[in-house]
Amino acid sequence: MNIRPIDKNDPHKLVHLMEQLGYPTTKEDLIQRFNTLSKNADYHTLVVESNNQCIGFAGLHRGLFYEATGQYVRIVAFVVDEDQRRNGVGKALIMAIEDWARGQGIDTLVLNSGNREERAAAHAFYEKMGFQAKSTGFSKKI
Repeated sequence: MNIRPIDKNDPHKLVHLMEQLGYPTTKEDLIQRFNTLSKNADYHTLVVESNNQCIGFAGLHRGLFYEATGQYVRIVAFVVDEDQRRNGVGKALIMAIEDWARGQGIDTLVLNSGNREERAAAHAFYEKMGFQAKSTGFSKKI
């Protein structure tokens, strides 16, 4: 298993992972999204490879606190291929995120995860990794 920053040849390999995350997309749309994200220095993507296959990825956003001094890293997307779960891939990916954040001088990770029954295992994983449930998120399409 190898965890590394995404490169220009990777986005089309992540379509199946986005679908498993609950966000079906096309190869063309995902390539365009990653082209846009790659131009913004506050976004960073890590991919997990095994046997020349992308088996997981994390989309990260570096942000500034309003309520405190400093920065945080928001995990915007996090998925491990369903055939690779419970094999330590997610734990290794979280540890790689932590290492990257520390390298940026950041000591806080945050994430949101939907309040749906199918996310229960993900929530248990996050808690096992030391995250605390602290808030309810809201969104509104305008």
